[in-house]
Amino acid sequence: MCEQRPVCDALCTIERLTVRFPLRGQRGRFVHAVERVSLEIPRGACVGVVGESGCGKSTLARAILRLVPVTSGQIVFDGTDVLALRGSALRRFRRRAQIVFQDATGSLNPRLRIETILTEPLRLHGLAATRRDARRQAAELVEQVGLSAAMLRAYPHELSGGQRQRVAIARALAVGPELLICDEPTSALDVSIRSQILNLLAELRARRGLTYLFISHDLSLVRYFCDRVAVMYLGRIVEQASTARLFEQPLHPYTQALLAAAPDLDPDRPVELTAPPGEPPNPADPPPGCPYHPRCPHAEPRCRSELPVLRPAAAGHCVACHVAHAAASEPARIG
Repeated sequence: MCEQRPVCDALCTIERLTVRFPLRGQRGRFVHAVERVSLEIPRGACVGVVGESGCGKSTLARAILRLVPVTSGQIVFDGTDVLALRGSALRRFRRRAQIVFQDATGSLNPRLRIETILTEPLRLHGLAATRRDARRQAAELVEQVGLSAAMLRAYPHELSGGQRQRVAIARALAVGPELLICDEPTSALDVSIRSQILNLLAELRARRGLTYLFISHDLSLVRYFCDRVAVMYLGRIVEQASTARLFEQPLHPYTQALLAAAPDLDPDRPVELTAPPGEPPNPADPPPGCPYHPRCPHAEPRCRSELPVLRPAAAGHCVACHVAHAAASEPARIG
């Protein structure tokens, strides 16, 4: 765990969160989806989570919202232990924390009109006194996300991908959340639509004072949209820092490899893309020591046997890497 805390007040604090899924027919074996993750989401901020497919980003998001069972750890939301909530208390928490999924087509019920999709959460949480009031709120929601009230009568399949994602955002906003988890909200959209959705999310954040956990494969989006970034690898956070510092001075070899593989749109720089070597290990059989050592060009003998701990390497910058900490602790050489 990184002991260095952000200056701002934390809306949500995750401590040593672990999520493991048992393998069917293989007693005692598990998929290590999330392993002892600690993360703070400051109130009003946007925290990005990046990493390769299968690193545990989406499982982390679902665990925070109690959508998947948690093996161990703690989730504290505004002073409340989320894992201890039951019944009406859990329902009240879910009003305060919502999610926008990657695939709006799959997350919207194709048999319901948009009006029903938006009024249903209002009805379930008792936020509309009458049907007329629910319809009025639904009309306000679609207008806030850039759609016309006429679309309330449409079905999801009658809308474009961007329009469906706007409906998904409106549904998440219907109950007035404080934390909005965006799980790859633009990856299924055309490039021209992505910027519109990002601008919408930025506008909603400013207007409603929202806090975001933003999950993405696209490093350029994270650099534009997020205040802080956590890098995940094989279920663990291997580096955390402010967005500016992470992109200017990445310390973990995996973070460096991710940035080297991302396209640079600067026409004055040569295009030299280098993907991380090899393939991620099997999460059901993680390697001993540092999980990245089989792919790391800088691995040392201790990396193969000793698991590095996420700890501060500089002000506001934490990394889980023996090599990075050894380099940071070396005295400067003169001459």
